[in-house]
Amino acid sequence: MCRGLRAAEAGRGDPRDPAGGSRLRGFLSVAAVLVGAASGACVPLDDFMGDVFGRSMRDQRSFDPYEHTLLPPEGSVPFSAGNYAAGAYEVNLGQPEGSLSVPPPFTQGDMADRPEVVDTLTNPVAPTPASLGRGEELYERFCVVCHGPDGSGRTGYIIEVFPAMAAYPLGSDAALAHSDGYIYGMIRVGRNLMPAYGHQIGHYDRWHVVNYVRRLQGLPEVEAAGEAEEDGGESEGDAAGTDSHGGAGAN
Repeated sequence: MCRGLRAAEAGRGDPRDPAGGSRLRGFLSVAAVLVGAASGACVPLDDFMGDVFGRSMRDQRSFDPYEHTLLPPEGSVPFSAGNYAAGAYEVNLGQPEGSLSVPPPFTQGDMADRPEVVDTLTNPVAPTPASLGRGEELYERFCVVCHGPDGSGRTGYIIEVFPAMAAYPLGSDAALAHSDGYIYGMIRVGRNLMPAYGHQIGHYDRWHVVNYVRRLQGLPEVEAAGEAEEDGGESEGDAAGTDSHGGAGAN
């Protein structure tokens, strides 16, 4: 009973300090407003904080995929990592030299003004079932968003958001006339609306994608599975990891 009386008196503030009770009641009123706003939802509390401090956590700049993408600095080279595989079906263990078949650097301007720099490239990967399977995996990961599952450019997922971003149709007469090396170059350095993927798709993986694109175009026929043995066969790493086919980041 005595404890209850003391608590009631404490709630009224110190009788010797008439202002104390008013300050306490004011504090409790503000606290009740904040608790009520917080218990209802985050939005009212966020709006209240925005009114008080002049900004809201919800009011911030966001970026869509592929917006303001940054390419590697000009003249940069990959560091020693799992980027340069020594073969189409081998795992890179960090040797800095990597594969000797990687073409020298070239630019989009080279592809336009000196197409021979890519047209003379020889595809070192046969279009075996293993290669086509790997190419399909990478196509679904990087290319389908713009070119679509069938390569027509009209079925890309990006069109739902940006209708004007219809990609180049891979089955057109112009695309069929391009060499394997040209398609490889497009993947490596990009051109026009297509960004460069050389820092994401490794050297041999680009050729796997080329082979899969050719299958979407109806060419060439899939070679016998036994011919994969000539290219090193399918190693344990092929079935286990992504980077076993050439890794990513090789320019």
